[in-house]
Amino acid sequence: MTETMRAVVYNEVGRRPGIREVAVPDCPPGGALVRVEATGVCRSDWHAWRGHDPVPLPMIPGHEFAGVVAEVGPQVVGFVPGDRVTAPFVNGCGHCEWCLRGDAQVCPNQTQPGFTRAGSFAEYVVVTAADTNLVALPDAVSTDAAASLGCRFATAFRALTSVARVRPGDEVAVFGCGGVGLSAVMIATALGATVTAVDVSDAALERARELGATHNIRPAGGGALEQSVILATNGGAHVIDALGSASTAASAVRSLRRRGTHVQVGLMLGDNATAPLPWDRVIAWELTVAGSHGMSARDYPQMLGMIADGRLDPARLIGSTTDLGGAIDALVAMDAPQPASPGITIARP
Repeated sequence: MTETMRAVVYNEVGRRPGIREVAVPDCPPGGALVRVEATGVCRSDWHAWRGHDPVPLPMIPGHEFAGVVAEVGPQVVGFVPGDRVTAPFVNGCGHCEWCLRGDAQVCPNQTQPGFTRAGSFAEYVVVTAADTNLVALPDAVSTDAAASLGCRFATAFRALTSVARVRPGDEVAVFGCGGVGLSAVMIATALGATVTAVDVSDAALERARELGATHNIRPAGGGALEQSVILATNGGAHVIDALGSASTAASAVRSLRRRGTHVQVGLMLGDNATAPLPWDRVIAWELTVAGSHGMSARDYPQMLGMIADGRLDPARLIGSTTDLGGAIDALVAMDAPQPASPGITIARP
């Protein structure tokens, strides 16, 4: 094992990161050291770098990755060096009541690479509590595709399957067609739902159509958005809000059918964290409003099975591949409005 590695590091909020030689992290007794073969560049990384989601500094960003186990701690029983693996962006502690129930995504003692500790924009990354958090990759799932799963795709998958419990024939509206939203369009379509995509970008809507959306809606003012969604979905939908703003969340709730479900997956940061909702509608129509925060390793087999048998193809969401320098460029480029839907950027350290 080399003693140093190349990694993307930022020391100040908003200052362009650089590539540095840093120490390879130690492998914890119950954890694993993973050699990163591919890592996704996610808007959540940008939020942290910009200070919207404060992290300790200096920080190595990156939380979506796939690679090969380089070393395991003496307490690990389920994995050995050489295993192809990925992991959720939330690493549960492995011991609390939530982890023992399989709900590591809400572990009160969780750590997150790229947010609470060094992330995957590097040659190596640590996964804590490896027997709880590592996921073995089937041969049928490529490394690049697996690197797109840890945040956006897995979050959308659990939001649809475990929270909204989407069934064939359901009407689903996806608000916001970035990485999470497009993942949701693909997954909802594979589950047999009829999907309506909502976004301000014509390019994003066209991409949503390619991935299975049957209706595309570009928001207009004056309450027309909710009426458009209700009309397109034959009386209202189950809704995934993949954007994260006060106005979008309120519109999404007003677009639900009676006894419908609103699942908030887009981060609600700053003033949006305390956004009001139309609670009169929630009560009168018996609506469900739920959050969804990633997905634990326990729930990966169903998703990986659908990828392996061809029902899901996350590789279609990949827009480009690059190196660590390109990951920095992609991160910084998120400062500007994205005029098109270029897809997920995957960096290979």
